[in-house]
Amino acid sequence: MDMETSPRHNVPIKSAEIIAEEVSSKQDVETASATLEENNVEDIKPVETRDEDVYPKPIVETDDIIDEMESIDIHGEDKTVSLESETQQDKMLSPSNDDYDDDSESSHDSKDDADEDETMDAKEKPKPDSRDSNPSTSAWTEKAAAIKNFVRVKSEVAVHTVMRHLSGKINDDSAVHDARENETQWAESPKAKGKSSIWNPLSYLKMMQNDDTIDKVEATNVEAELEPVVMKGRIILYTRLGCKECRECRLYLHGKRLRYVEINIDIYPSRKQDLEKIGGSSSSSDVPKVLFNEKLVGSIKELKELDESGELDEKIRHLIDEASPREAPLPPFSGEDDASSKGPVDELALLVRKMKPCIVRDRYYKMRRFKNCFSGSDAVNFLSSDQCLERDEAIEVARKLASQLFFQHVLEDNMFEDGDHLYRFLDDDPIVSSQCHNIPRGIIEIKPRPIVEIASRLRLLYRAILEAYTSPDGKHVDYRSIHGSEEFARFLRIIQELHRVQQLVDMPREEKLAFFINLYNMMAIHAILVWGHPAGPLERTKMFGEFKYVIGGYTYSLSAIQNGIIRANQRQPYHLTKPFNEKDKRSMVALPYVEPLSHFALVCGTRSGPPLRCFSPGEIDKELMEATRDFLRGGGLVVDLSLKVAYISKIFNWYAVDFGNGEKKVLKHASTYLEPQLSEALLDVLVDTQFRVVYQTYDWGLNN
Repeated sequence: MDMETSPRHNVPIKSAEIIAEEVSSKQDVETASATLEENNVEDIKPVETRDEDVYPKPIVETDDIIDEMESIDIHGEDKTVSLESETQQDKMLSPSNDDYDDDSESSHDSKDDADEDETMDAKEKPKPDSRDSNPSTSAWTEKAAAIKNFVRVKSEVAVHTVMRHLSGKINDDSAVHDARENETQWAESPKAKGKSSIWNPLSYLKMMQNDDTIDKVEATNVEAELEPVVMKGRIILYTRLGCKECRECRLYLHGKRLRYVEINIDIYPSRKQDLEKIGGSSSSSDVPKVLFNEKLVGSIKELKELDESGELDEKIRHLIDEASPREAPLPPFSGEDDASSKGPVDELALLVRKMKPCIVRDRYYKMRRFKNCFSGSDAVNFLSSDQCLERDEAIEVARKLASQLFFQHVLEDNMFEDGDHLYRFLDDDPIVSSQCHNIPRGIIEIKPRPIVEIASRLRLLYRAILEAYTSPDGKHVDYRSIHGSEEFARFLRIIQELHRVQQLVDMPREEKLAFFINLYNMMAIHAILVWGHPAGPLERTKMFGEFKYVIGGYTYSLSAIQNGIIRANQRQPYHLTKPFNEKDKRSMVALPYVEPLSHFALVCGTRSGPPLRCFSPGEIDKELMEATRDFLRGGGLVVDLSLKVAYISKIFNWYAVDFGNGEKKVLKHASTYLEPQLSEALLDVLVDTQFRVVYQTYDWGLNN
C-alpha cells in the first residue's frame, strides 16, 4: 500500500512512527532515515476504522464509578492518579513551546526511547487514520487533559483545607503543611489498575470526620468501661429514705458496674414482710440489704469484706452465668402499693363517662366554631332522661359536675346555665389535649383526693427519685435510669390526679411554696425526658412556655409556676406582660409576695443551676436558706477583695428586681449567705467604695 499524499502539496503524509523518529536527537537523524528506507512501506496493511476507534467508549462505566467512590479511603492514603496524569502535570510544570519542533522534543526523548518504540507491538502504535495522528491536535489534547487534572488536584486540596479550617481542626501553618502533603500524595500515588480517578467531594467530609477517629475511639472505650456488667441473674437492693448507708451501697454497686433493682420499703411498704422473711428475724429488716439472686449477701460492710477476700468476683461470675431462680425476690411490678389506683369510686365520673359520647359535637357560638362541645340544654335533657330527674334537679346535677371541674364554659362566662351556652369537657379542650402532659386517658373513676395528700405523696416519691438517681450533691441526674424506673411511672400516675384537685387557693403559704417548687423540678425532669434537653434559646422558650400540666382545671407551664405563682405574678425576664392578667383566675393561686430564695431551689436541668433538693412545708424557709447558702458558697458568688470585683451568678442579673434592683443592693443581699468573715469584709468595703460586679456565664448544658 502506498503512503497517502497531501492533496495540496502532493507530499506523502508521514505516519506517527516516522514523526517519532524525526523528533529524536539531531545526531540520529540520518540513522532514523536509513531505518525508515529499509522498511517496506508497501507491506503495511490497511486497517479498518471502527466506531470504537473514532469514538472510543468511556473508560469508566457507571458501576465502576460507584465502586470507586465506595472504595475511596477516608484517610486519603489510597487516593490514586494515573501515570498519564503525572506526565501531564510534569509537562505543565516544565517550560514548553506550543510548536512541537525538533528542538523542544529533543529534550524529552532519547535514542533508547526510539529503539523501544520500534520494538512495540503494532496494536500499541497509533493508527494512521486515527484522529491522534495529527500532532497539533494531540498536543493540545494532552495539554487540556493536563490542565484538567492539575485543576482537579488543586481543587481537592483546597476543599480539604477549607473544610478543615471551618471545623477548627488546624491552624494556618498546619493547613499549608497538610495541603502540600495531600498534593504530594495525589501526585506520587500510582493509578489503581482498572479504575479511573474520580473527584468525590463527599470523601473529604469523611476525611474531616476521620480526624477525630482517635478521640472517638477513646470516648467509646470509656463508655464501654462504664457500661454495666451483663448478667443473667439479678441483684436486689433493699433501701429506705434518708439512709446514708443505702446511698453508700448504691455508689459502691455503681462503682462495680453492677446493675441492681432497688426496693425502697418506704415506697413499697408491703416488701417489709419479705425482707423479714429473708433475714429470719425482725431485726433483719434493717437496710441496706443486698441479695444476689435468692442469696442474702448483706449490707455494705459485708460487700466490702467479700471484695477484699476475692469472693465477690466469684459471686459476680455466678450472676453472669446463672439466671434468677423462682425463689428470688421479684422486682416491684407496675402499680404495686400505689394509692393512685385505690380509693372510693366517684359516681359523678361514671355519669360523665356515659354522658360524654351522647352530647359532644362541633357547634357554632357567637359567630365562631367550637369543636367537641355541648350546649347546656343538651346536658340537661340527657340528665333528665337518663337519671329520671326533673329539669330543675338535672340543672343542679350539671352544676355539680361543673363545680367538680369535669367541664367548663368555652369562654369562661359562667359555671353552668340551661340554654344555648356552650361547654366543653376538660380533656376535650384543645390546649389541654395538645400541651398538657398529665391529662389522663379517659376519666378517672376514683374520687379526687385533697391537694395536701397528693402533695405529700409527690414529696415522698420525689425524695426516692433524688436518692436513687442523682449524685450525692444533687448536681447530676441519671435521666436514663429515671425514665425506665417504677418511681417515675408512679409519678406519672400521681400527676394525673391534679387535673381536678380543689383547694389550691386555700393552701397555706408553706404548703403551696413547697408543693410548687417540688412540682416544678419534677416537671422539668419530665419535660427533658419527653422533649429532650433544649439545645438553644428557641427550644428553651418552648419548653418553659408550652410544656404544661393542668392543675385544678387550669393549665400551668414552667414559666407560669415560677413567675406567676412563686414570684407573685411578676414579669418574666425580657417580657413586657405578667403571666396572669386581672381576669385570670390563676392569679388567685399566686403567692402574696415574691420569694427571692426560690431561685436557688428551682432546677431546670442546667449545669449552672442549683442542685436538686426536696422541700418540706414544715421547714421550707430553713431549707431555702440552706439551698441559697450552698449555692453561693459553691461558686455562685466569688469575691476578690483586692481587685474589688465580685463574680456573681447570672440569676442575680435576670431577677435583680427580686433582690433589690441594684448591684449594690444585690451584693448586700447575697453577702449575708457567705462565710461570716467574708460577709463582714464585703459589707465594710461596700460602705466606702463601689464594687465592680461581673456576671458569670450561664452554662445551659444538661446536668446529666
